[in-house]
Amino acid sequence: MAEKDVATTVDEKDYEHHLTWRGWLSFVVIALSFSGVLKDMGPLSAFDFTVLVGKFGKISDTFTFIGKGGIGASEGFMFAITLMPTVILALGFVRAVESQGALLAAERVIRPLLRPLMGLPGYVGLALISSFTTTDVGAVITRDLVEEGKITDDERTIFVAYQYAASGTLANTINCGAPLMPISLLSFGIIFIVEIIVKIIGANIVRFYLMFRRKKAGGAA
Repeated sequence: MAEKDVATTVDEKDYEHHLTWRGWLSFVVIALSFSGVLKDMGPLSAFDFTVLVGKFGKISDTFTFIGKGGIGASEGFMFAITLMPTVILALGFVRAVESQGALLAAERVIRPLLRPLMGLPGYVGLALISSFTTTDVGAVITRDLVEEGKITDDERTIFVAYQYAASGTLANTINCGAPLMPISLLSFGIIFIVEIIVKIIGANIVRFYLMFRRKKAGGAA
């Protein structure tokens, strides 16, 4: 793991109890922008992510600078160029709001939901939110929680099951899913929510398996 990621983790942990209005504002802004709710709201649509990306490379409804007919690797390269605005804007947007404390605001929102959703304590909230953009930060915070005795072995196993599937969800969806965004019938926000729901289902499969195993072990004893 890079030294930069370790430094980021330490800074976020020290700053956990110093969430300011900028963190809340940046969280609301990015949530609304990625959700797609602003897309058809007149002047406010200027803040929607898909509107901000625009139609780079599209000259008309029937023609793009990629051309027609298919030209093998050359066409693939030209298509890759059209993906650059989406990826660059999205990653830059995420990093900008992260620096303002948006992840901390999101952690405060999600903390009360962790116990009923996955049987996890609020301590893992920051690690869960951090894992949206990078696997390294989430893994380091999880390790620290285990070493400090704040989560049990079973809770760690459940949380790892959540993190491992579709790790780095936000960043990887933007990077790997960029070719699908222009043709997707759903907004980025809906796609992201579906991914998180599936991750929670996976964590609960492990959760209930551990409960069954404990119950079975108790019955055998």
